[in-house]
Amino acid sequence: MATEEEHALQGRAAHSRSSTPTTTQSPHKRPADASMATTTTPAPVPSYDTPEGVDVRGRYDPEFAAILTRDALAFVAGLQREFRGAVRYAMERRREAQLRYDAGELPLFDPASRLVREGGWTCAPVPPAIADRTVEITGPAEPRKMVINALNSGAKVFMADFEDALSPTWENLMRGQVNLRDAVAGTISFHDAARGRVYKLNDQTAKLFVRPRGWHLPEAHVLIDSEPAIGCLVDFGLYFFHNHAAFRAGQGAGFGPFFYLPKMEHSREARIWNGVFERAERAAGIERGSIRATVLVETLPAAFQMDEILHELRDHSAGLNCGRWDYIFSYVKTFRAHPDRLLPDRALVGMAQHFMRSYSHLLIRTCHRRRVHAMGGMAAQIPIKDDAAANEAALELVRKDKLREVLAGHDGTWAAHPGLIPAIREVFEGHLGGRPNQIDDAADAAAGNVTEEDLLQPPRGSRTVDGLRLNTRVGVQYVAAWLAGSGSVPLYNLMEDAATAEISRVQNWQWLRHGAELDAGGVAVRATPELLARVVEEEMARVEAEVGAERFRQGRYEEAGRIFSRQCTAPELNDFLTLDAYNLIVVHHPSASPCKL
Repeated sequence: MATEEEHALQGRAAHSRSSTPTTTQSPHKRPADASMATTTTPAPVPSYDTPEGVDVRGRYDPEFAAILTRDALAFVAGLQREFRGAVRYAMERRREAQLRYDAGELPLFDPASRLVREGGWTCAPVPPAIADRTVEITGPAEPRKMVINALNSGAKVFMADFEDALSPTWENLMRGQVNLRDAVAGTISFHDAARGRVYKLNDQTAKLFVRPRGWHLPEAHVLIDSEPAIGCLVDFGLYFFHNHAAFRAGQGAGFGPFFYLPKMEHSREARIWNGVFERAERAAGIERGSIRATVLVETLPAAFQMDEILHELRDHSAGLNCGRWDYIFSYVKTFRAHPDRLLPDRALVGMAQHFMRSYSHLLIRTCHRRRVHAMGGMAAQIPIKDDAAANEAALELVRKDKLREVLAGHDGTWAAHPGLIPAIREVFEGHLGGRPNQIDDAADAAAGNVTEEDLLQPPRGSRTVDGLRLNTRVGVQYVAAWLAGSGSVPLYNLMEDAATAEISRVQNWQWLRHGAELDAGGVAVRATPELLARVVEEEMARVEAEVGAERFRQGRYEEAGRIFSRQCTAPELNDFLTLDAYNLIVVHHPSASPCKL
C-alpha cells in the first residue's frame, strides 16, 4: 500500500508544476471576515505548514514556503526517521577508527571485503545523458546569478553545492533550493539592476549534479522529533521531492536526479545513501537505479574502500572523484597523533607527491574496472584580469595539471571558474579525440600494484614560517567570509572553499602540536603557540591593509581571527572547522533559544 509521501511524490510526477512559487496556507489560520469583525485583531504571523513532529525554525518567506511544503517536509522526516540510527552508528564508528589511528594503527585494505575487491562485478551502465563529463564546473547553489553563469559556462556538468562552497545559512540553503527548482524547470533568471542586464539560461546548458552536505553536519533550523535534522537529508530530500519528475523528463533523459556525495570514510556510509536512494525511488514510483551519484574520495580511509563504496552503490553509481584538497586535510586529521607524518607547506602538497599520485592511479583503475567515470580534481585558479603574463602563467599550470590527469586516465575534471573551461576542454578533447570518456581503455597496469604503503607515504618538502603565515591569512579571511554568508571566496588568485581553509587550520595545528621546525629565511624556529600568536597579529594587520580599514571594521575578521586561533591551538583537533562555527550562523525565528548542538 502506498504511503502518504508516495502519493505526494507520485502526484507531483503526474502534474506539471507551475514555475511561479505559491504559498501554503495553514488550515488553522483563517482570514478574518471584515463584515463581521467588531474589533481590530492583529494579523496572524505567517508560518510553515508542517507535518507532525517537524518544526521549522528558519525565517518565513513565501518563496521558501513553496519549497517547505507539508508533503516535502513529510518526505524529509521519513528519511530522517528511517536512517538516523544508521547515521549515528556510522559517525560513532568514525570516532572509534580515529582513536585507533591515534594509538598508532594505520588505515589498510579490509581483509573482510577482499572478495568484493577481487570480484568481477561491474556497476550499472552509465546513463547516456552523462557519458561526457570532460569538464565540470562547481559552485554554490546560491547566489542565483552564479548558478545561471555556471549552467551557461560551456562545461558538461555543473555541480551545485550545498557543502564546502556554501555557507549553510538559512537564507543560502532555501534560496539555493529555489534556484535549483527554477534551473531544472528552465525558468531561472536574474535581473542585475546595477548592470542593467538580465541573466537567463542558454539553449544548451551543463547537466546538473547536486552535492548535499556530509553526514556529520546538522540542519538546526529544521527539527524532526525535537532534534536537528541531518543536513544532507534536508538538502537531498527537498531537491529530490520537487525536481525528480522534471529532471528525468528533461536533462536526465529518463535518469536522475544526479548527485555528488562528500566526506565519506567507509562503505557503510555509502550503504546508507543507497538506502536513501531506494526509498526515494519507491516513494516517487520511478525505476530502481534512476538516481545516480558520484562519490568524492576525499578522505584517507575512503581510499582503502573504493571498491567497497562502488559495490554498495553499484545500481546508483556515477563513479568516483579525486577530492584532492579535502584528501590532504584528511591525511593530516587521520595522522594527527603521528609526528613522523608532518606535511610540508601546503603549496608543496600536489599531485606530484607519491601518496597523491598513487591515490589518483588507484581511483582510475578501480572506476574503469567497474565501468564508471574516474573524475579528476579541482583547478582552483581564477583569471588574473590586471596581469596578462601572470594570467597566462596560471593557465599554463592548469593545462599541465589537466594533461597529467587525462594521460593518467581520468575521464573528466573540475574547474572553479568559467574562465578555465576553454583551456581544460582543449586538453581533454584533444586527447580523447571525440570519445566521451576513457572507461573502455585498458586499466593502467601500474595502478594494480598500488599498495597500502604507496597510499600512506609521507609527503616531502620544507616547512616554513611563510607557510604558517599563508595558512593563517587564508584561514582567517575564509572564516570571516563564511560567517558573513559566503562559502566560496577568491583569495590570492585562487577560489578557496572550506577544504583549503581546513588544510590551513589542521596544518597549523599539526605543526604546533608536534613542535615542527620551521624555516624562517634560513633560521630554524620552533612552531609554538607564542609564534602563532605573533603571526596572527601580524597577518591580521596585513589583511586589514589589503581589504581596507572600513571593510575590515564592518566584516567579521576579528571574530574569525579568534576562532581560527582557538582551533589551531586546541588541545584536541576538532573534526571540522565549519561544524565548530556552525552555531554562529544559526538564526531561529520568530523567537527561539539559541541552538546548542
